[in-house]
Amino acid sequence: MSPAVGVLIAAAGAGRRMGSRPKALLELAGRPVLRRALEPFLADPRVVRIVVALDAPTFAGPPGWLVAMAPRVRLVEGGDERGDSVRVALAALDADVDVVLVHDAARPLVTSAVIDRTIAAAVRGECVIAAIPVVDTVQEVDAGGRIVRTPDRGRLWLAQTPQAFPREVIADACQRAARDGFRATDDAALVAWYGRAVRVVEGDPRNIKITVPSDLALAEALLACS
Repeated sequence: MSPAVGVLIAAAGAGRRMGSRPKALLELAGRPVLRRALEPFLADPRVVRIVVALDAPTFAGPPGWLVAMAPRVRLVEGGDERGDSVRVALAALDADVDVVLVHDAARPLVTSAVIDRTIAAAVRGECVIAAIPVVDTVQEVDAGGRIVRTPDRGRLWLAQTPQAFPREVIADACQRAARDGFRATDDAALVAWYGRAVRVVEGDPRNIKITVPSDLALAEALLACS
């Protein structure tokens, strides 16, 4: 029996480095970034529900193309912090969802292969993140810019999304974090803080995050080469 997979899309970011425009609604080669992020999940028959956490203005007046994706896509108003948005979106999932994937709306080039690897691991009861190994030398510096340590890059990976968890694991971590007032940079860090092992699965170098304007140009170039 196939697992019931729910996907939480974090799309409530303010996009301050993009001129305060919501990154999720920017056009990428003729289609909104958020739409491109959603489509690979909609193409997976195991995904029974996608919950998109939006900023307040977009939630109040979502674009027509996004509304038209209902009933499979559900919209919620996200919170001030990523953890708040994930918690709200998690509460909107159907009761029969077994596996939860969390994905950034600002990663519009996620592939079905990456999605499949994260789902497969979570179905086995693992907590995983898509990630790619660091290929450049990384330097740790002090406040004055002086090098204090050169970490072994063989042990360093760049985290991506989706990040995947058995539902009960991410739900428990979110509830405990809300109770404790704990904030984490991503969902894997949250789960790890509460004692659950998290491992990496192979991501994709093309699975970039749209953060600054030049990232849009890079994403368009990657689409043109695909």
